Amino acid sequence: MSTDDTKRTLGLMGATRIGIGAIVGGGILVLAGPTFQATGPSALLAFALNGLLAFMTAMSFAEMVSAYPHSGGAYVFGRRVLSVRVAFGLGWIIWFAYIVAGVLYALGFGIYGARLLDMSFVAIGLPTPKWLLTHGGAVGLAIVALIVYTASLIRHSSGGGKWSAWGKVIVLGALALIGLWVLMANQPIESFEKLSPFFSDGTIGLLSAMGLSFIAFQGFDLVATVASEIKDPARNAPRAMFYSLSAALVIYLPLLLVVATVGTGDRSHVSQLAADGADTLMATAVGNYMGPAGVWLVLIAAVLATLSALHANLLAASRVAQTMATDRTLPWIMGVKHERYGTPSMAVYSSALAMGALLFMLPDLSAAGSAASLIFLVTFAMTHYTAYLARKRSRRVSADVYLAPFFPVIPIVGGLACFGLAVWQAIREPNAGAITLVWLGFGFVLYRSLFAFHAQVLDAAAEAGDTELLRLRGRSPLMIVPVRNPRNARSLMQLAAVLTPPSVGRVMLLSVVRNNAVDPADEIKDSLLPLQHGLETAQNVGHAPRAMTTFADDPWEEIARVAEDQSCERLLLGLTELQGQSTVDHLEALVNRVKCDLSILRAPSDWKLDHVQTVLVPVGGQGNHDELRARLLASLRRNHGVQITLLRVIPMALSEAEEMSIKQGLSRRARSELGDNHSVVIKRSADPRQSIIDMAGEVDLLILGLQRGDQNRKAIGSLSIEIAQKTNTAMVLLGGR
Repeated sequence: MSTDDTKRTLGLMGATRIGIGAIVGGGILVLAGPTFQATGPSALLAFALNGLLAFMTAMSFAEMVSAYPHSGGAYVFGRRVLSVRVAFGLGWIIWFAYIVAGVLYALGFGIYGARLLDMSFVAIGLPTPKWLLTHGGAVGLAIVALIVYTASLIRHSSGGGKWSAWGKVIVLGALALIGLWVLMANQPIESFEKLSPFFSDGTIGLLSAMGLSFIAFQGFDLVATVASEIKDPARNAPRAMFYSLSAALVIYLPLLLVVATVGTGDRSHVSQLAADGADTLMATAVGNYMGPAGVWLVLIAAVLATLSALHANLLAASRVAQTMATDRTLPWIMGVKHERYGTPSMAVYSSALAMGALLFMLPDLSAAGSAASLIFLVTFAMTHYTAYLARKRSRRVSADVYLAPFFPVIPIVGGLACFGLAVWQAIREPNAGAITLVWLGFGFVLYRSLFAFHAQVLDAAAEAGDTELLRLRGRSPLMIVPVRNPRNARSLMQLAAVLTPPSVGRVMLLSVVRNNAVDPADEIKDSLLPLQHGLETAQNVGHAPRAMTTFADDPWEEIARVAEDQSCERLLLGLTELQGQSTVDHLEALVNRVKCDLSILRAPSDWKLDHVQTVLVPVGGQGNHDELRARLLASLRRNHGVQITLLRVIPMALSEAEEMSIKQGLSRRARSELGDNHSVVIKRSADPRQSIIDMAGEVDLLILGLQRGDQNRKAIGSLSIEIAQKTNTAMVLLGGR
């Protein structure tokens, strides 16, 4: 799980500015025309209903971000409550959504900027370049704005944007107030008659307009994507979301009313005005009731609004990408910060390049708006779902955490509404649905082939380091611990308690009595002593395990049967010695039969986990035990604060450059999984076995993975047997399912 080392520099006003910068102005100026074209005057109702849905969604966002104030927004919520796989899907599409939204506003800036330049050329008596009013001219202006904001975000954490955010609020507010004054001063009844017919295309048109224009309220969620940079986020982040949404509604609804009435000019209905030019409807409408000055104001407001929205979405996209890279669900290089400015420069560059590429691919504003609206609706529906699960599963709720009212009505109704609207949008705009599915499919292939291994290893370490994760994800893993020898029952229970915390996990102590015992009474009596030792230890460490005694001819077969019947996730075996081919054969048969994570503790009879201070972990390539190893190491660090050494033995012939590359990669991996209090050792040796044996004798615990033998079967391996024979060091062998 990603950790935050970002300084909290944004107060309430700064966080609110980010929300306002993304919401207010850009969406309504760009999408008012297409929305009026789809449904007529009922665009007012479409925006009002979207505003209500946005407030419900903001309540779920506010609850989640106040409880988990880390940058990343919906991706972080999914990572906390669902799983790393689902979180990748969420992060992947929401990163794409912010990129598409940025493209929408960049194109909007290009269109309005070109018209503003055209009017400026005319005003000073110069001819307008022909290319300026073409689609290529708009794209060119958009690219310039994208380059400027990319450079700004590299130099500054929030990248500026203050003047454009507050400036557009002032201008748009003035346009709405002047329009209302004109409406009330010039035969308002006659103007209101232009609202009829209210629905141009009935319910279908209204739903289409809602799906198209929902992105006009997107932006409050950007507050959650920069949560790590907000002071007192539990209090300020929710308020910033609600303030920015309120500002949008206060400006949107009056302005839309003015456009649909006095803004139609000599047209009898706003649908006719939209048909003449949907992309620039707002400028035309304001010009109808304010004259040329109104057109200038609209164009200035549009330029400011689209610029601030572009800035906000580029900022959000970079923060999502940075958080995902830190969690290894995107390439780690995207999480690298600028050496001088400390900003996530690679994430900013990656997001900006993606926006630049899409600027040349999307044909018009409607295509961009439809795709972005659909993706945000899906991610908002998932946020409602995670908020519902988090409230149901969490036991500890701080008094400072914002709680959405009327639970569970808000997440259920809001989630269903967002999902239903997303489905409707996908049906009405199949291209938008196709783009989303293609992007998800592309992401799935990338995740499975490039990111899954490291992301899931890091996630296993996160679960072990923060047991609240297991509860939030609704998991309660069962570990079965067969006990036969009273001498190692206590150490087994100690290790089981570390691997399976009592607050979220379950442990079952298993004792198998042989059916063919010479003296059944003595056999039963002997089986109770290790159970007693295990239960006594469990009581001392705060665990309450179950205990089971069964009768069987073959204890190894019985252990496998019980593991399958109980559907356990983890199996822990204990041995005082790892000797004898019969024992090794039985172990290998068991580990290749059970469908769970397996740990084998080989330790002296007097070994105690409490006394472990140093741990040695030889590492090589990737293995199916890496997740289990990460979970064990994180558990040991959480409970005992041990010093962990990662050892990589390399051939003598490797160059210094190759050695440095291996060490850098291993160090990066260790920092992600272990944090501090670890060391990385790269050792050249012609005899790797002896090097490991030599170092094993100097530590308290050695952790090894099971090897792969013939036909890809798991094997104890000769190295493990040799170490057990030559050292008295406690050893844990790990095998993933």
